[in-house]
Amino acid sequence: MIRFGTGGWRAIIADEFTRSNIQLLCQGLAAKMQAEGVTDPGIVLGYDRRFLSREAAIWAAQVLAANNITVRLIDREAPTPLIMFTVKRLGTAYGLAVTASHNPAVYNGIKLFTAGGRDADAQVTAQLEQIIDALKPEEVVVMPVQDAERAGLLLTINPFNTYIDAIIASINMDAIRGRELKVALDPMFGVSRTSLQTILMTARCEVEVIHERRDTLFGGRLPSPNVETLNSLKQVVLEHRCDLGIATDGDADRLGIIDDEGRFLHPNQILVLLYYYLLGRKGWRGPCVRNIATTHLLDRVAAHFGETCYEVPVGFKHISAKMQETQAVIGGESSGGLTVRGHIPGKDGIYAAALLVEMLAVTGQRLSDLFREITAKFGRLFMTEKDFRFTEADKQLISQRLLVDHNLPDFSEAVEKVSWLDGCKVYFKNGGWVIARFSGTEPLLRIFCEMPDLALAEQISDQLAEHLNLQA
Repeated sequence: MIRFGTGGWRAIIADEFTRSNIQLLCQGLAAKMQAEGVTDPGIVLGYDRRFLSREAAIWAAQVLAANNITVRLIDREAPTPLIMFTVKRLGTAYGLAVTASHNPAVYNGIKLFTAGGRDADAQVTAQLEQIIDALKPEEVVVMPVQDAERAGLLLTINPFNTYIDAIIASINMDAIRGRELKVALDPMFGVSRTSLQTILMTARCEVEVIHERRDTLFGGRLPSPNVETLNSLKQVVLEHRCDLGIATDGDADRLGIIDDEGRFLHPNQILVLLYYYLLGRKGWRGPCVRNIATTHLLDRVAAHFGETCYEVPVGFKHISAKMQETQAVIGGESSGGLTVRGHIPGKDGIYAAALLVEMLAVTGQRLSDLFREITAKFGRLFMTEKDFRFTEADKQLISQRLLVDHNLPDFSEAVEKVSWLDGCKVYFKNGGWVIARFSGTEPLLRIFCEMPDLALAEQISDQLAEHLNLQA
């Protein structure tokens, strides 16, 4: 069964990620597009560097072309935000990216985008799932690649320059050129190198690059920029005395940062830094949007400037929708994805990295000093993140106990309220919180806890895990 989570459809290669399932999905999408009368001007299709990504893109194109839908296939491995940007620029009703983003190397998948370059919302993906469920394998039609090209139904496009130029036009490149910054870049064997290196070198930055080649096993690491996976980048930053280190995940929609002192900067801290910069230094005005598992330090920054911080469920489609509704300045999540008003309505690690470099140039401060300035003004909050695997039987028991029976432990801190918006989130009277929710992209239960003290965050998250009989 093909089911979409918070980041598209993802499955293990050769298990559920197969040619037959990919083509079944695309036959369903073709039927949906025909029923909606949105087959013109076709569809944008791109792919990342994962095993079978290009092949899967061709399999998808064969089905869409056979249904008389013009496929505009990006001519090389492409960042997901570039694909979203191209959907927006060309005005297509839908777009596809073959990627499993930051999932382990055994996964691949497909992300679906709608008009304007948005992540498909739950209503769209639910409708598509229903169409796919009703399809029979013999209803899938396929057109040979050469026939599709001759018929003008398979076109290759190269939108890289347009995408890069759009980012350059929105960034203060003159300020960056005047600083002669040194930047370390880790694409994590993914697709960001060409775009980021071009932008940085155009701004006269000195760039040190690691892990730039294609490796479908991602060097044996998870292609997710976090404190455990960026030790090599940390060493490069310290050895070459870089102003910062930038890493992006496998499809470049998320980023991770190493500051000038070699410390990992959590995505929560990046969000706070950029929101504070946009309001305090660039003079922008407007609220911010975060998901339910992202730092409440954003709320403090928003309140300081007389703005509001809106909370939404996990899934960037919720963030982009709320941003459009409220004209928010920035929206993001603790896993490293963010976007800024005026850019695409989806995560873009490349644009976010360029904006961070601008921030360093304009302020003339080191990244470590900038965050110290923020914590001096707004205080510090500490977050713990823990993942737990489970059997299907375990999942049923956890769901029943937590999400149906609403059975919670006797926490050591006083509870203010509980939300069931997305999983279970407990808000405490001391300003902290803890959330437990099932991942929408992997078979995991995730517990996040944010408190004024790290030891207390560990204590509260352990209390919830023990209550649910979870073991790391």
